Amino acid sequence: MGVKDEISGELIRAIKNRDTARTTALRFLLSAIKNREIELRRGLFDEEVQQVVMSLVRQRRESIEEFKKAGRDDLVEKEEKELELLLSFLPPQLSDEEIQRIVEETAREIEAKEMKDMGRLMKAVMPKVKGRAEGRKVNAIVKRYLGG
Repeated sequence: MGVKDEISGELIRAIKNRDTARTTALRFLLSAIKNREIELRRGLFDEEVQQVVMSLVRQRRESIEEFKKAGRDDLVEKEEKELELLLSFLPPQLSDEEIQRIVEETAREIEAKEMKDMGRLMKAVMPKVKGRAEGRKVNAIVKRYLGG
């Protein structure tokens, strides 16, 4: 069963359980997936669906930060629930230590040692962590590793 089918199944369960918050979040997610399909003029593979989910996760995290700054705890709570739901459709996220290990291994493979090698290193690391780590987090770890 694909990720999109899993999301559709969760939507049906949420509707049956009369869970309006979950129903709304899942409908929004399916709408974002449908928009991406229309944009590409074809159905999405599971990996592409996960990319859509990751972009929504990123948006939720940014919204949570902004709502915290504004003191809107009600909206922070809503966004955190949606974030938790979205994360359930992604593979388990890598810890900082796991990302660090991947960065170190990849840096040795491509002989990246200085900040000028950052682009090459990011290009080599990102496919290895795709869908399991945010680019912003990987970027910070790569900078720290290269001494930036």
